[in-house]
Amino acid sequence: MIRIIASDMDGTLLNDKNEVSQENADAIKAAQAAGIEFMVATGRGLSEAKPLFADHDLHPAFITINGANVYDEQEALKVEAAIPHPLALSITQTLSEANIYYELFTSRGIASDDRARRIQNVADVLVKLNPDTPYKIAVALSAARLELIHITYVDDYAELLTDPAVKIYKVVAFSREGQAKLAGVKKVSDATGELAVTSSAANNLEINSIAAQKGTALEAYASQKGIRMDEVMAIGDNLNDASMIKMAKYGVAMGNAIPEIKKIAWWTTATNRENGVAVAIQHALDENRGH
Repeated sequence: MIRIIASDMDGTLLNDKNEVSQENADAIKAAQAAGIEFMVATGRGLSEAKPLFADHDLHPAFITINGANVYDEQEALKVEAAIPHPLALSITQTLSEANIYYELFTSRGIASDDRARRIQNVADVLVKLNPDTPYKIAVALSAARLELIHITYVDDYAELLTDPAVKIYKVVAFSREGQAKLAGVKKVSDATGELAVTSSAANNLEINSIAAQKGTALEAYASQKGIRMDEVMAIGDNLNDASMIKMAKYGVAMGNAIPEIKKIAWWTTATNRENGVAVAIQHALDENRGH
């Protein structure tokens, strides 16, 4: 019996227009009506993820920032895992020395020190996930989306990194040169043994506390509700989804998922352009009816 369905956003729940399709929204409501809790599991912060559900009047639970924050359907914080400040300072220094642009996800929201590069990098991710999207359209979509999000633009990240009252949940780095440029930072981060390093696109690197992983967060949230991981479906397409796809009994890869995700998945659904989440939800409803 499937009692929770957790879905990634980019490349999974969102289509090539960066939207939740009507088909996916209807399927989510059908799952909820059948007693299945639907969760969004994303690398984004809550302020960045929530607006995309407003048009459909959907109020899911959220695993955000790759598992650093988990909110229930009433937006009460249920799980939290931050990066210790000394580690955050060390990693950001490495990024700065390598001249790699990065952003901070903090207890005060998302912080960037360059609006133009912020838009550029969101557009790059959108094009990587949806290769048929023209770059100019991706830039326009990204700029429009960012207008809905509370982002703090700062001249210097030091004010956040050195303030003990500010919690650092994630450092996300971007490079148009891809993983080759980011490999050195990944090596340094991995070597600490205290950080989880993943990617949600070919041109980024997402650095969290080792305790902030989608699978770990999903398990913690489910446990609070008395739900086992063999009663959970998890849907995703990229490396930051691997932990939850491995840990859930019903791990689902999108049709557009990278090969590593398809390899570990229990089943593969349709692509994000073909409403693959809706297809997976219907599969879950059929599975439950078989019990």
